[in-house]
Parts: sequence; structure tokens; C-alpha cells
Amino acid sequence: MRFNKLFASMVLVGASLSGNGWAETFQPFEVTDIQVQGLQRVALGAALLTIPVKVGDTVDQVKLQQAIKSLYASTNFEHIEVSRDGGVLVVMVKERPTISTVTFEGNKDIKDEQLQESLDGSGVKVGESLDRTMLSGIEKSLQDFYYGVGKYGAKVEAQVINLPRNRVELKFNFTEGLAAEIKQINVVGNEVFSDAELIGMLELKDYVAWWDLFGERRYQKQKLQADLETVKSFYHNRGYIRFDVTSTQVAMTPDRKGLYITINVDEGEQYKVTEVNLTGDLMGREKVMKGILPIKEGDMYNGADVTFAEEMYGKYLGRFGYAYPEVKTYPEINDETKEVTLNVNIQPGKRVYVRNINFTGNQVTKDEVLRRELRQMEGAWLNSAQVEQSKARLNRLGYFETVDTETVQVPGTDDLVDVAFNVKEQPSGSFNAGVGYGTESGLSLQFGVQQSNFLGTGNQAGINLNTNKYSKNVNVSYTDPYFTKDGVSLGGNIYWNEFDAHEANLERYKNSSYGIALNSGFPINETNRINGGIGYRHNSISEISAYEQALRFYNIYRDSDDPNADLAFDNFEANLGWYRSTLNRGTFPSDGSSQRLSTKATIPGSDLQYFKADFDTSFYFPINRSHSFVMLTKARFGYGNGYGQFNDNDQILPFWENYYSGGSTSLRGFKSNSVGPRSFYLYRGSEPCSPDPSGDGCSLPGDPNSIQVSDGRSIGGNAIATASIEMIVPTPFLDEAYTNSVRTSFFVDAGNVWDTEFDYDSYRYLPAHEFDKLEDYADPSRIRASAGMSVQWLSPMGPMVFSLAWPIKEYEDDETEIFSFNIGKTF
Repeated sequence: MRFNKLFASMVLVGASLSGNGWAETFQPFEVTDIQVQGLQRVALGAALLTIPVKVGDTVDQVKLQQAIKSLYASTNFEHIEVSRDGGVLVVMVKERPTISTVTFEGNKDIKDEQLQESLDGSGVKVGESLDRTMLSGIEKSLQDFYYGVGKYGAKVEAQVINLPRNRVELKFNFTEGLAAEIKQINVVGNEVFSDAELIGMLELKDYVAWWDLFGERRYQKQKLQADLETVKSFYHNRGYIRFDVTSTQVAMTPDRKGLYITINVDEGEQYKVTEVNLTGDLMGREKVMKGILPIKEGDMYNGADVTFAEEMYGKYLGRFGYAYPEVKTYPEINDETKEVTLNVNIQPGKRVYVRNINFTGNQVTKDEVLRRELRQMEGAWLNSAQVEQSKARLNRLGYFETVDTETVQVPGTDDLVDVAFNVKEQPSGSFNAGVGYGTESGLSLQFGVQQSNFLGTGNQAGINLNTNKYSKNVNVSYTDPYFTKDGVSLGGNIYWNEFDAHEANLERYKNSSYGIALNSGFPINETNRINGGIGYRHNSISEISAYEQALRFYNIYRDSDDPNADLAFDNFEANLGWYRSTLNRGTFPSDGSSQRLSTKATIPGSDLQYFKADFDTSFYFPINRSHSFVMLTKARFGYGNGYGQFNDNDQILPFWENYYSGGSTSLRGFKSNSVGPRSFYLYRGSEPCSPDPSGDGCSLPGDPNSIQVSDGRSIGGNAIATASIEMIVPTPFLDEAYTNSVRTSFFVDAGNVWDTEFDYDSYRYLPAHEFDKLEDYADPSRIRASAGMSVQWLSPMGPMVFSLAWPIKEYEDDETEIFSFNIGKTF
């Protein structure tokens, strides 16, 4: 006997039977076979396993409903029909289509990648089956996002385009529209603080000044929530512990283009801290913990201080291996006396030990180079201070753009963790090509190979072949910073150099030199280091211009038998230095300070006897917690002179060892090497002063009043003092991912170079107006200053610097340079 086909259907949450009154007259029957029709992608075996009915079972209405629910629950089908043919249970299915492609059109506020990531979380991605019932929910959630950023006219439509072989293209069409602007923000209920003061601290704005290029009045729901927390913290940090935002209203104008925001607050009154109790397990350190507590009895209640105290105790316990302490503060509020008692409960938890320390992201740098910088050891208890110290040391290497740490608990244990260091490597100077350009100095070229992380070993190696219009230099160097396991470094270099001062904006002379040096360093502690070395240098000086300052040096060391011969010197040098650093990074630091004191002197018995001492210091002061705004102060002081005598003359500092200033690295806005004393010549008519064979200097017979002074070029000096103050700011229009490789700052530079040893008074025989020129050179008050902006960034070719600076204090004889751009120049 053959039954007419009977139909059963269900829409996700239920099932019903229909067809010729089967729902009313259904009689259970024994299943002799099960047929599933309409399968394309789903295997027959998988479908049969989903059906809770087997051959030989007796099917009643309840079991049939269960079978249909089970098939829908598998998420493979969007339509199911069930019929009976004798003892055969026939299941006709229509599979859900497979998503072939997902496309987006019209979206600007949300990137395609963000949309796809959101859809992936809902299971809507290429290769998966499409559940059409979810599309309306996805449309609504995307539309809610646009509402949250003030675009109340936005629409999102999901379009399903059928393709062959039961595939579909899922297309989302966006009509974003314009964002509603905030017309007005009102605060209701405030009496202690004014509307302007409270609204001024909000990120949302109802007014933007014309000069604020980045300001906007666009509404965003997330920003409103953050602003409410800002206001709440503001009050809590000033003693108003009962402060509350009672309600907020966001009202839309009829044209849906504007918004009015009203914030209702209940300020309450100020409360003072009457008592602070430390409870819980204090591990016998109660005295120390009370001593470091930043909150005192009688202080006004401050929510930020409470949070800081909790964090401080957490870090303190972390130094002793308690990685997961619980520190919670329970306030007891007395509304009558307006006082609050703070009960700080401390639960250290279990001491945790480090099983393994792992590194990721170091594609070039070897693990051992990273591991030797660590202060947290495997097998020891976890010390948060040592982990942070290890992170700081890795950052100071200068090999990495970022260093992140993570503590991962070992599964199955409660006292073991693994510490993971993830580093992002950056160019460490493997290729040093240099291009320089200035509005006055023109184009210069450099080339070199300098690797501060040679083959990932952490050793410094380089072969620099630098050439430009004024210098040719070859320098081969190698340094092993861990010559011993205790961090004693050893290195050396061999060099040759030819320098034409005239082409470097200086007074004419040529210096050909070569030498060899050996250096070593010794760590004193985590932040201090002593460096020392010895070396040999040969200098050959030629084509010296006969300006007065050079003649002073020339007349001491010239060959009396051949006054016009080149000068040559062999010197043995010793250097000693001290370096201290608490910087948080080696490249683009944002916190900490560094100081460097370096001294150099020729060893007695050398052809020249002189010394130089330099001190550099810098301080970084972060303005905000994210270190996006940082104040930087820098200063440099240097002094050099001769010691001993030569042929009954006091030895002086060789003029090629003079200090110079001006250019892209110091006193920006002034031409390179141009700041400081200038050479001067004495003339009578067209006859220049020339070296006097008697050794008395310049010989110009006749009336001194007829002698003229002619200015020359910059010659530097034996003393220098410069200082800078910079405000480091986020680089406009740049993604946050590049924060550690690009830096923008606004600066003010000031300083000067002097010659403290040259006797200008000996020229008082000159006419007064001519002597006045010379007196200016020795005037220590002639400070130059400039202001401007600088952008620095790292590239595969090395550091790059762009500067735009304007002199704000200059003199008639100064040479300025507003624009400069350099590649491969050290910061």
C-alpha cells in the first residue's frame, strides 16, 4: 500500500507535520529504510548520523520532530521535507549554499579587513555555508556601529547573489552618510566645578577653534563612555567619592544632522581619609609596606592614589616571585563625618618560578645575544623588577623597534610560568649610505658598511668608506661587547683620513692622518660603564692659510730651517670615559637619561701634548603615560688645551682638534661648522701678513693705523657649550605602528664655540674699529639660538633626518641654513 507524500517542516525552533491530515491521523510505523535526497556537499553518512532514527526503529510523531530538529541543528541545511513511502522514511533536504566570495562596497569608516574579521567571528567566511537567518542580525550590528559614531543616516544591506553549484556571493552595500555633529554639550548638577572646566577635559567637543586642524565635533558612543569615566575619575581624585553620573541623554535634531548631549551628575561632598588598614597576608613585611604607602591619614580621598597603591603593592610582591597577587581596597564610608577608612587587603598567592625563557621575532639576532642581557634567570622565582630590567637592557641595545614581555602560566601547575620576550628587529646600520643636502652646503655623499649587530652576534663591525667634497675616510673597526662573560668589551680600529677644511666651510688647511686604536670597556653596574683605550695617530698638515690664529700654532712647531714645509706629528693617545644610561630604548628613547664624560690626551713624549674633555647629557621626560608627548633636554660641554712646553713655548690645542658647531646635529638653522670664532688676516693695502722667519708672528712694517683686518671663515675653538630643549610629539597622519621608527619634534637650540686661549688683547695696536671686530670673537655672551622642527626616521639605508630651522639669535657674520636633509647620519 502506497501512502501519499506527507510533508513536515520546521523553522529552526520547532517542527510541524502536514499533508492529508497526517498531523491529526499519524500512525507510528517501523522504518525499513531511510533515504536522504538533495545532498551535494554533505556526505550521506554524515547526514544519516545526524538523524536520530535507524532502520528497525518505530517512528512516532515525537521522533520525527526530533529528527527534523537534529538536521537543522547540524547547520548544513536551510530547508527540509520528510515523507513516507511504505516503510521508507524519505528526507528531502536543501543544503545551505557555500559562500564563494565576500565583498564590501561603500564602506569608508570601516576597513575591509575589520569587516571580514568581524564576519569570521560569526562564521561568515569564504568556504563556509551561509545561514541566511544571521544576515539581518549582521546588518543590524553594522548599522549600530555607524550609529555609535554619529552616522544616523547610515544603511547596511546584505545582498546574496546565487552562483552555479549551490554557491553564493555575499555582498554588503554600505551607505554611510554624514556624521552628526555635536551642537552642544551640557552638564547638569555641577556646582563645585564649572561647565567650561568639565567640558574642557572631554574628548568630545561641541566647539573647535579655526586653527585646530585635527579637531572635530563628531559624535562617537565609545568616546562618550570614556569621557564619562574621565569626569568620574576627576571627581574621585579630588575627594568626591560619592560622585556619580546619574544619567546621560543624547538628543538628535529633527534633520538627524546634529546632537545635543546632556550629562547629569551628582557631585556629593569631599571625604578625607581617616585611617588606612593593611590586611591579609603581609608576609612579615608590614613595616615596609606601611612605609611605602602613598596615602596618609588626613589626606583628601584620591582614587588615583588608591589605584597607584594597589599597583605598587602588586609590583612589590612581584619582586619576590608572587606573580599573581590580589590587592583590593575596600572603603568604609562615613557619610556623617565625611570620612573614609581604606582597608587594603593583600593576598600574595603562591610563589611562582620560571620554567623557561623564550624569544620570538629575532630573525637575525641570536638567542645568546638576547639571553646575556637578561637579569631574570630560569629556575629562579619570577621577579617582576628583573623582568623589566631585562626588557630595558634589550631595548638599549638598539637592535629592536619594540620589546614586549608576557608571562604564561604552565598548564597543569600553579607555581610555574614561562616568560616570553617578543622582539621586533629594526635596521642596525648594516648598510650606511649617506646623502646630505643643505640650502647652503649643497649635496654630499657617503658610503659605508657599519653593522652594530654583526651577523646577529651583537658584535660591532664596520668598513666605512666615506667620501664627500671635503673628506675621504676609510675606517675598519670591530668590537666585541662581551669579550668576557662579565660584559668586558674589547675592540679596535684602523683608519686613514684626508680632510680639506676649505671645502667644509672652514678656513683652509689639509690634514692627512692615519692610525690605530685599541679600546675596552668595563661595566660598573647596570647603568654605569667605564671605557678606556690607547692609540697611535700620525697627522700631516699642509696648505695652511696664513690667518693669525693658525700662525700662532705654526710659529711654535714650524721647521726653522724650512719654514714653508708641511707639518707632521706622531702622537700616542690615551682615552678614558664614563657612560651612564637609564634610557628605556637604544633608538628613539622616551624616558630616562644618559650622561657621557670622555677625556682624551696625548701621552707625554708625543710630538704634541694636549688634552680634551667632553660631557654630554640628555633627559627624557614623558608628559603622558603613553609617551606620545615627551620633553627632551640636551646639553654638551667641551674644553681642550695643551700642556707642557715645546721650545720654550706653551703647547696649545692643535687647530684641527677644535670644536665646531652648526648644522643638522647641533645649532640647527646655522650653516655646518660655521658657529664660533672666524679667522682674521692683517693687510696693508693688498699685501698680506706672512709668517715671520724670526718666529715673532706677522711682520708688516709701517704705521699700525694703516693695517686692516679682513674676516675669513669659521675656525672653531677650544671650548664649546650647547643646549637644546625639544618637545617630541606624535607624527601627524602617521599610523601608531610607526611610532618607534619615526619621530617628530619641535626644538630650540642655543650655544656657541669660543677660543679661550688666543690673545686678542695683543692686537690693541690696531685701529679701534678694526680691533672691535676681534673683540667680538672672544665675547662669551655671543650666544646663538634657533628654533624649528625635525623629523627623524629609520630606513634600510640608515637614519634619515629632515630639519627646518630659523635662527632667533644671530650676528652679522653668521651663516644660516634653514633647510637640511640627511640620510645615513647618526642621530
